[in-house]
Amino acid sequence: MQRIQISIVKDAIFFTTKNTPNTFAADLSNTSIIETQDLVFTPQYIEGNQKEVSLFIQEICQEKKIYRATIETYTLALFLMQILKINSSITAICIREKNTLPYSLCEKILENKNIQYIEAHSIQQFMIEIFDKNGIYAESRSEIFYISDFMQNNNLTNLSKIFYQMNVRIGSSLSEEDKEDFIAFSTINKYLKAIHLDVFNKNDLEFLLFILNDNKKKNVRILIYDIIKDYKTITYLKKLNKKMKKNKFRIELVYSKEYLSDNLFMQILMNMLKVCGILTLLIVLGTIGYIMINNYVSLQQVTKMQEDIKIKIEETNEEDLPEVENPSGKEIQNNYIVSLLSMNEDVMGWLRVNETSIDYPVVQAPNNDYYLNHNLFHEEDKNGWIFMDYRNSTSILDSNTIIYGHNMYYNEVMFGTLSNVYKKTWYEKPENLIISFDTIYESNKYQIFSIYKTPKTKDYLKTYFANDDEFNEFIYLIKNRSIHDFGIEITPNDKILTLSTCTGENQRLVVHAKLIIPEED
Repeated sequence: MQRIQISIVKDAIFFTTKNTPNTFAADLSNTSIIETQDLVFTPQYIEGNQKEVSLFIQEICQEKKIYRATIETYTLALFLMQILKINSSITAICIREKNTLPYSLCEKILENKNIQYIEAHSIQQFMIEIFDKNGIYAESRSEIFYISDFMQNNNLTNLSKIFYQMNVRIGSSLSEEDKEDFIAFSTINKYLKAIHLDVFNKNDLEFLLFILNDNKKKNVRILIYDIIKDYKTITYLKKLNKKMKKNKFRIELVYSKEYLSDNLFMQILMNMLKVCGILTLLIVLGTIGYIMINNYVSLQQVTKMQEDIKIKIEETNEEDLPEVENPSGKEIQNNYIVSLLSMNEDVMGWLRVNETSIDYPVVQAPNNDYYLNHNLFHEEDKNGWIFMDYRNSTSILDSNTIIYGHNMYYNEVMFGTLSNVYKKTWYEKPENLIISFDTIYESNKYQIFSIYKTPKTKDYLKTYFANDDEFNEFIYLIKNRSIHDFGIEITPNDKILTLSTCTGENQRLVVHAKLIIPEED
């Protein structure tokens, strides 16, 4: 006879079936103590005692703080839905069967108002849309086998990522495969907010706008990072921007800081050639004085903001905490971070590095440019703020989570003291090699395994790896650059934290650390 086994593994409750005619089947009416490591029921007993079994399972879940249920098959999940419906502790469901989620089970999940997250091997697009409308985050494990650079570069590996993606980047002119995949992406996606174009191409831009309009997209920004000096092209973009205003599309030119800095320098140089030596000396002295005063003011501003943050955390009671959108269904662990969402909804976590001044909330914008010149309160500020790469997530950690910050070495704010890690006296202290990065859902520790300086490059800024070989090549690259062998083994199952800042004109100072799982900690 087929029986249903219930077991507890870490933070999840598992439901599996087994054909064991001689195995003892639990009867809740006969005993008050049942070993949860080997708890077996007959389907008939569960069906006849739904309330008792559900309350028993709920008591286990509450005692062990379990919110996630892993179920072996869709058939078993359908059978258990009424039990889980009564049990308010279970908010997330993972189903192991490697087939497409049936609609009959979709209906049962929707009836359960406790469920906030569902993971399955394959979920059809229309079901993802239905789940989304009902406030349930749906994640499909099945990968999409793509051939275009567009899909690969944006890590669009499964249907749920395509559906929820808010930002995409196009690094070169679109191939036919890219265009075909962008059409599919635009048809499925519901949350697109920005397209980042590294290279301007008139035909590509008009194609993107046509597809977005054809799929009735609204409020999409198209940011062009190419250096455009031609007056005719700029005029064309202005007219196109005006034309697209009714569709609420916005085209923006984003010039690099290096370009703006170079042009500003040339203008200043030409003006300086027109003035006498005394005026030049006054300008130089005035500039030095301005920098010194500005550095002092900047330090005072950051210190004041840190005091305001501390007061906000201390004065916010649990009942005053703002609501948090929680599509993954994870339990909130750090209310002190949640309290800061009323100051800035972009707050994602808190970063601390020993024997440095790095002790800041971490924010995330839809791009990697906004917080280069804005602070935590959305004010324009040359110090910027500590921010996470727009491609990363804190609800489900990526293989490589990247955090950036300006190297404000003259006033030691932001990543101004990260250069301490390069000193032998710093990294020889074991306690300094542990980085703390808390999120709303987790309090994580990371073990440093590589520290180095490198010419400006993007090869260490990958967040997604197609397979284990690609990940291992990445680890080999960054470990070989390290100034010291820390003797830390890295496997494809590890999660990496990367800190990156400027050092010199065209160099980057980089720190890599791996997530310490609780058993190791």
